[in-house]
Amino acid sequence: MKTEDEIGSIVVDCAVKIHKELGPGLLESVYEVVMAYELSQRGLRVERQVPIRIRYHDIVFEEGFRADLIVEGKVLIELKSVEEVNKAHKKQVLTYLKLTDYRLGFLLNFGEALMKDGISRIMNGYLN
Repeated sequence: MKTEDEIGSIVVDCAVKIHKELGPGLLESVYEVVMAYELSQRGLRVERQVPIRIRYHDIVFEEGFRADLIVEGKVLIELKSVEEVNKAHKKQVLTYLKLTDYRLGFLLNFGEALMKDGISRIMNGYLN
């Protein structure tokens, strides 16, 4: 069983590889399916478009949001393909982490010219 950090390293490697091969600017859905494929080729269990319940007071809403990718039931990935991410995108991932109790999430923006500029590593409780 891999740790969050080990999974995170694989996520970053896959994102860079995909960006080099496909380039920026495709639809998020394209990067999602290719990212899921690459991660699974590296032996990781990947779920796509996972409905996440939220609890508000004593009410549970079955589908509060959908996580783009959940890796090994530990790491949440939100994908974007925009010119630049803003603080709201990062806060969104942080909120998703809080709602799921996952410790590690990634915001991957495939719209950047260089993938390294499109990777945001976000820890539950911390916003970089």
